Amino acid sequence: MKPDFITDTDWKILKEKYPQNINEILKKLENHYPVQYLIGNVEFLNTIINVDERVLIPRFETELLVEKTIKKIKALNIQNPKIIDLGTGSGCIAIALKKNLSCTVTGIDISNQAIEVAKENALKNQVEIEYKIENMINTNLEGYDVIISNPPYVKETEPVGEETKYEPQNALFAKNNGLYFYEEILKNISKLSTMPKLVAFEIGMSEGEEIKSLALKYLSTKKIFIEKDLTNRNRYIFMEFE
Repeated sequence: MKPDFITDTDWKILKEKYPQNINEILKKLENHYPVQYLIGNVEFLNTIINVDERVLIPRFETELLVEKTIKKIKALNIQNPKIIDLGTGSGCIAIALKKNLSCTVTGIDISNQAIEVAKENALKNQVEIEYKIENMINTNLEGYDVIISNPPYVKETEPVGEETKYEPQNALFAKNNGLYFYEEILKNISKLSTMPKLVAFEIGMSEGEEIKSLALKYLSTKKIFIEKDLTNRNRYIFMEFE
């Protein structure tokens, strides 16, 4: 019998994928195991992204980050941008950008397992992306027009949904009240000889003003914009450079 929290579409997929052991699947669902991992993929801005326990499940907030970034790249008239995606995970951001823009994209992640998934997804979606196993806080950012990141930003003391216990914990939680990676990336950007044209971050809903203060501390630009997600929560910060 279909659980109330599962959509009809997802239930149909699960029954077709696991016809012999649907009761076992039901037990997993009752234990808050993510339906996305059971199905094996998610739709993400005109792409299909494979997901399993090696990577964070892409959320709708991140999909909107990519949509907003594409609009800003076009509004700023950045031609054929060179983009770097810090903490690429499943590769969803990098792949969606490459699929919807004329650009070159590099994806960075500290997890070799995440990079394996990202490479599989690039192949699946027929896009060419350079992936590197590197720590995002000390990656060389010189020469990129656009720096984009959805880094770990959940505070270590913050309550989270039970389903997140199955996701990579290092992709969720960050030190310094969730601000650690933002500050390290901003410090890294501040040392560049040539500034990017655009920096785009997904953020925790309570972190906007703190990250804006960090940006003002480390960077010369005053064009710093906090923007909301579809639930009217602060979810993004964009920084533009001349």
